[in-house]
Amino acid sequence: MGPLHGIRIVEFAALGPAPMGAMILADLGAEVVRIERKLPAGAKPASELFDPKIDILNRSRRVVTLDLKKPEGLAAAKQLVAGADVLIEGFRPGVMERLGLGPNDCLAANPRLVYGRMTGWGQTGPLANSAGHDINYASLSGALHSIGTPDKPVVPLNLVADCGGGAMLLVVGVLAAALEARSSGKGQVVDAAMTDGSALMMTMMYTLKAMGQWSNQRSSNLLDGGAHFYDTYRCADGKYISIGPIEPQFYTLFLQKTGITDPDFHQQWERARWPELKARLTAHLETRSRNEWCGLLEGSDACVAPVLDMDEAPEHPHNQARGTFIEVGGIIQPAPAPRFSRSIPAQPRPPVVGATGEDVLSDWGFTPHEINALRTAGAI
Repeated sequence: MGPLHGIRIVEFAALGPAPMGAMILADLGAEVVRIERKLPAGAKPASELFDPKIDILNRSRRVVTLDLKKPEGLAAAKQLVAGADVLIEGFRPGVMERLGLGPNDCLAANPRLVYGRMTGWGQTGPLANSAGHDINYASLSGALHSIGTPDKPVVPLNLVADCGGGAMLLVVGVLAAALEARSSGKGQVVDAAMTDGSALMMTMMYTLKAMGQWSNQRSSNLLDGGAHFYDTYRCADGKYISIGPIEPQFYTLFLQKTGITDPDFHQQWERARWPELKARLTAHLETRSRNEWCGLLEGSDACVAPVLDMDEAPEHPHNQARGTFIEVGGIIQPAPAPRFSRSIPAQPRPPVVGATGEDVLSDWGFTPHEINALRTAGAI
């Protein structure tokens, strides 16, 4: 049933890393109920970027739709929170308080509650109430400046702040607080900010900078494409391979397997020669197709892999052997991770769309009379 079986989580539907964090927790076996706000007739949701029927981030959750502006809907939300171990919300600071569902309200009803708050800038600080997106939060941590070409920073999708610094750190925070609550009997607020998380993910780079081994000049360092032996290269067919033989023995094997005998390449750590060696390696790797190079190098200690697109990745033999991608509701998507030897999570379920959630309310202790009252009031 998954290692988090028995943990109950209430998620207030939002955008960004909050739903991803809730998805991860649901993947691992937690019972996650997403509260969606009932919209007035004709009103459109805050974002139409994703089709709710195929939004993978919303998989494996049950849904309750409530009108939080009605006292009956608000009371129902509080009743759900009172029976939860964790609450997750992803709104700007103050929104939940204005709804009457802030930490003080919810912890008064459930003193053991872990209240997970996911924002870009955090709950405090001069930018806390400003709008922003992943690209802005990664900018503030030094991460975005460090990624790209010498000419300009390059957007690393929304992986650095949104997914890594946001969702992953939210999951770590709420699980740590839930573990602590088991011994203390007390809940607390988890302030997860994408700026903080993306800064934390830069720890290795700040270490290298303190050692004098990292420059603010992009594409001049070991791990940012500056080194000729740590980069991506175009092959004869226009496809790419990634190479990363940092250790001397792996680098030597790479040279041997690619047929490079030029003694200049033995000066692996002469930084002044990296641009020249990169140009020569570029020309050499363009002489064969990606599949030809992978046939020679992939699976060896030469540290080479094909750069796969999103159609190719699910078909790769390694991903297929591990079940890294699965099909749910006709949609190919990443499988739950990490893996467990005993508490194996169930197969994810497709997203739920347009559910009133009366079955959820019943399972969470609402009486038929209470559910009928919500229906009569138009709060559900």
